[in-house]
Amino acid sequence: MIGIILLIIIPAVGFAQGAGVEWDVLSKEAMQLYQAGKYDRAAVLATKALQVAEQNVGPEHPAVAKSLIILALVYDAQGNFAKTEPLYKRALAISEKALGPDHPSLATSLNNLAGLYRASGHYSKAEPLYKRALAIVEKALGPNHPSVAICLNNLASLYDAQGHYAMAEPLFKRALAINEQSLGPDHPSVATCLNNLASLYDAQVHYAKAEPLYTRALAIFEKALGPDHPDVGTSLNNLALLYYTQGEYAKAEPLYKRALAIKEKSLGPDHPSVATSLDNLALLYADQGDNSKAEPFYIRALTIREKSLGPDHPDVGTSLNNLASLYYTQGEYAKAEPLYKRSLAISEKTLRPDHPSVATSLNNLAMLYNTQGHYSKAEPLYKRSLAILEQALGPEHPNVAASLENLASLFRETSRGAEAGVLEQRAAGIRGKAE
Repeated sequence: MIGIILLIIIPAVGFAQGAGVEWDVLSKEAMQLYQAGKYDRAAVLATKALQVAEQNVGPEHPAVAKSLIILALVYDAQGNFAKTEPLYKRALAISEKALGPDHPSLATSLNNLAGLYRASGHYSKAEPLYKRALAIVEKALGPNHPSVAICLNNLASLYDAQGHYAMAEPLFKRALAINEQSLGPDHPSVATCLNNLASLYDAQVHYAKAEPLYTRALAIFEKALGPDHPDVGTSLNNLALLYYTQGEYAKAEPLYKRALAIKEKSLGPDHPSVATSLDNLALLYADQGDNSKAEPFYIRALTIREKSLGPDHPDVGTSLNNLASLYYTQGEYAKAEPLYKRSLAISEKTLRPDHPSVATSLNNLAMLYNTQGHYSKAEPLYKRSLAILEQALGPEHPNVAASLENLASLFRETSRGAEAGVLEQRAAGIRGKAE
């Protein structure tokens, strides 16, 4: 599902002094392929551009830093975090040495490296990088520059991911105000800010606050970019998700369908964003009990992701979880178990053992075992999932409450009412604070 548009600064590729025309052409083509979701080909051209830059201007030139960032973006999109991190770090080191520690261009490397850490659940590593990027652009460009809004959005999204909504909201609002003032009320960057703020309200079940923001964002994108732009599809997905969450399926379905059609037309039928739209529509059908409609969408989404991202990408794990959950709800436990297990293995391999996505996979597999009465298999999975969420998100996050309730349910089913009561009481306290 797409709930938030995260702004990551992508380097503007232009002719760098001394880097050469070949480098310029390769870099531009690599970026175009990256944006089209053709990551394998983009990686080839980005690697070649990096080699050309190193040969023409030496290993410490800013053009090399740009090439490193482009290649890192491609690897990041493929979920290859192990290859991505050293590229971002080297780009940052080159920029610091060539331009000084307070140059605005450093914000690109800082934001991208922080985004990598955020995606892999290393929130404590991401925060100081986002803050430094914000401080740099505020000092160099002034407090009301659009680049400041980008940094504010990134930092706010980090807090949002951790459930620190009170910290995220003023940052999202300030970013929105900056863009409205500096770019005008109908600029696409304003729509992005509206989507981000709406997503924050959506996560807190403040649907009445979220809907007008999503609706305004959609109108801006349609006016500024045209009705068939991919960002219009993203905005439609967001609004549809809001209606879906409230059980307004009749409102959600046509929006999801239009979003899917836009993505297929503008990006091609095998783009990863198409898989996201397929997942959203499948979930809508599954929740209405129309599993025969949902299954082919889930399978197509899985096929697209395996083909475009590789078999071990985290998004492949998401698709496996979705399909497994469909089989679980139909009581087809033998079909669900291997999919849940493979999803868990992907998350542990590509992210890390204590990432929140690992907790999700553990919880799902535990529910499968719990439903079948395999309590001895389910309990350690529930407990590990809970421990991960407490460590990654903090002990007061709503997801921790859900994990506590799942474990409490198992305790009740195994005649451990006193232990269940303790967990239920703690979960109720967390939910009470969140309201």
